[in-house]
Amino acid sequence: MNKKLISFLFSIFLFLAFVSLVGCNKEATELRKKQVVVYTYDSFISEWGPAPVLEKLFEEHSDYDLVFISVGDAAQVLSKATVERANPRADVLIGIDNNLFEKAKYSNILEPYVSHNLKEVPEHLLFDDKGTLTPFDWSNFALIYDTQSDIPEPKSLLDLTNEVYNKKIILMDPRTSTPGLGFVAWTLAQFGDATVNFWYALRPNILTMAPGWDTGYGLFTSGEAPLVISYTTSPAYHVEYDETDRYKALIFEEGHPYQIEGAGIVKRCKNPEGAKAFIDFLLSEEAQSVIPLTQWMYPVVDNVLLPDSYKAAPKASKNLSVDAQKLDRTVNDIVFMLNNAE
Repeated sequence: MNKKLISFLFSIFLFLAFVSLVGCNKEATELRKKQVVVYTYDSFISEWGPAPVLEKLFEEHSDYDLVFISVGDAAQVLSKATVERANPRADVLIGIDNNLFEKAKYSNILEPYVSHNLKEVPEHLLFDDKGTLTPFDWSNFALIYDTQSDIPEPKSLLDLTNEVYNKKIILMDPRTSTPGLGFVAWTLAQFGDATVNFWYALRPNILTMAPGWDTGYGLFTSGEAPLVISYTTSPAYHVEYDETDRYKALIFEEGHPYQIEGAGIVKRCKNPEGAKAFIDFLLSEEAQSVIPLTQWMYPVVDNVLLPDSYKAAPKASKNLSVDAQKLDRTVNDIVFMLNNAE
């Protein structure tokens, strides 16, 4: 076979390969336009979390295929999206809360969108008036107490430093977990400039700082310790499914921080129209009705009927909040102290 024929055949091969590649890429692009990819956290995507139900409902009412991807805990949702911001994989982020909101804005990864359903959300639950992040649930942070334990019930944050609670408290890492960050915010609101001193006194009483809520709360319900940071709404789960009031959310007179969880559209995402459709859906009465018995948080839409088990979810009499930048610095100071304290 002469060289000209070989060259000709090779050119034909390259041309066919190129056409095939273009066709595959076009098919992949069209398929991606039908997908809405959502980054979220472990408990949201679990079989008992809201993701399976929301996926089914959204796909029934739209032409999109909803794809949830867990990337760890909520703080890791923000971290991963920040790393990928030049070429984002996700269309929507779920789990960034009010304590992470300023960091998310600084990272410049969110595309503002004001859903037509946002008018149903009370003003005090909104992150801003631009739709940078859309609220979808909320609750107060609280310590959950095992009433079958043999230790006394603490009445304040300061009580937690007492020797009787040695190795009796489960917390979460504030760098990776929003409840962990929420607990730091709580201590900062209460103790101000003395917050690191409080944590130094608390240190002997911390059994572990779990990487996420899922792990930490699992240790608590397994009986590893009688106190864990969670939400005022957590006991409602045990009333509903375990038929027990064993676990109690402790309400302190000093007040409690609250968490508002948000969903946001990723800037330069592959499917912005699908992302908008999902945000609209997330604020619908149908989607909001899923929240109480799967997410175990309060819906942000007022007209959703709460189940009777929520009678076990006490409301804080006072809401606390802190400056986001000061919270960030305090986390660094606490982590440094814990890693270097003798």
